[in-house]
Amino acid sequence: EVQLQASGGGLVQAGGSLRLSCAASGFTLDDYTIAWFRQAPGKEREGVSCITSSDGRTFYADSVKGRFTISTDSAKNTVYLQMNSLKTEDTAIYYCAAEYGTDWLGFWEYEYWGQGTQVTVSS
Repeated sequence: EVQLQASGGGLVQAGGSLRLSCAASGFTLDDYTIAWFRQAPGKEREGVSCITSSDGRTFYADSVKGRFTISTDSAKNTVYLQMNSLKTEDTAIYYCAAEYGTDWLGFWEYEYWGQGTQVTVSS
């Protein structure tokens, strides 16, 4: 059974950093594209970043480019999202998602979703 467990959210001041983790079980990261999405109150869900662990290709939304870094640890079957220089507009529930296959990088309705982790950035 494919499962994704997101963690690492919290409350941080603007300009601060957080690292989110997405622990995967029931599948091997190398066979999947993994993405982070977020949803702020009253807004639609948006893609943040995605990665193909097999070859390290990454993709970022313009809003986080240069501030966020996605990475994987195959030994731990975990995907990370390092978030630096956080802004109040980064406040949202963050979700990790997985889709079988590694041909494409982007944001769509992924097949598997984890529960969210709340990130709150205060001014």
